[in-house]
Amino acid sequence: MVFSGTKSKYLAEKICSSLGCPLGKLVITHFADGEFSVSYEESIRGRDVFLVQSTFPNSDNLMELLLMIDAAKRASAKSIIAVIPYFGWARQDRKDKPRVSIGAKLVADMLSVAGINRLITMDLHADQEQGFFDVPVDHLYASSVLLPYIKSLNLKNIVIAAPDVGGSKRASTYSKYLECPLVLCNKTRSKPNEVADIQIIGEIKGADVILVDDMVDTAGTITKAANLMKEKGAASVRAVATHCIMSGPASERVQDSALEELVFTDSIPYSSRCAKVKQISIADILAETIRRVENNESISSQYLI
Repeated sequence: MVFSGTKSKYLAEKICSSLGCPLGKLVITHFADGEFSVSYEESIRGRDVFLVQSTFPNSDNLMELLLMIDAAKRASAKSIIAVIPYFGWARQDRKDKPRVSIGAKLVADMLSVAGINRLITMDLHADQEQGFFDVPVDHLYASSVLLPYIKSLNLKNIVIAAPDVGGSKRASTYSKYLECPLVLCNKTRSKPNEVADIQIIGEIKGADVILVDDMVDTAGTITKAANLMKEKGAASVRAVATHCIMSGPASERVQDSALEELVFTDSIPYSSRCAKVKQISIADILAETIRRVENNESISSQYLI
């Protein structure tokens, strides 16, 4: 049985359509003070329950998911599988300065205590975050939909680029699969969400550059990198990323940048209108993973890279 929180219902409906099953009946009641409660409107006793909910801002999405898990556990579900296409707080994966929390570990603990038996997610900010969970994690990759899209563009002189050193592993994997060169961007930040400077390491003159990242938040890094690459002679600059956070002025920055297009999955809903932004659905991949988990089948054949 598949259920969804409020903000991920659009994706859950696509997943259910792919699976050929109805979306489960669940009611979330809101109170005047902002508190809310979750109620399953059909029996889930002895059933495998898949809860679809990305935990993007605001934190109500995470709280909804925690209440859905708790309600399912108390309703005697056989197993509870959280389907979290975008795992929020993933950037807080270590102590990068004194006296800070490790938010990703905290959220993982909250989900485990609430009662999940398994997690299905996509493109964690750092692969090792799978180790924050004490339950099995099926970690999917958006490359399964993004790489076929890149190939469909039929670009003659592709160069894959990492917008920062941290994304070099992901970009390197793309470049090896496509058998094309790799360039890196070295960025320095003056403060969070604000890029001070970018240097490009590699040759991009006359190339069709594709920037690869796991998420785009304020779009400061990716647009600065695109503008700089265009100035240095790139024939065209595109970007692909898994998670479409697009906070604050991100849409305007993308629209005014040298980017030809910015392609995301639909792990997070995108309501702002920007002509350069395109979303590709991951519903079929998630649906197939759910089917294989339910039937105890291997999911490794779904990975392109």
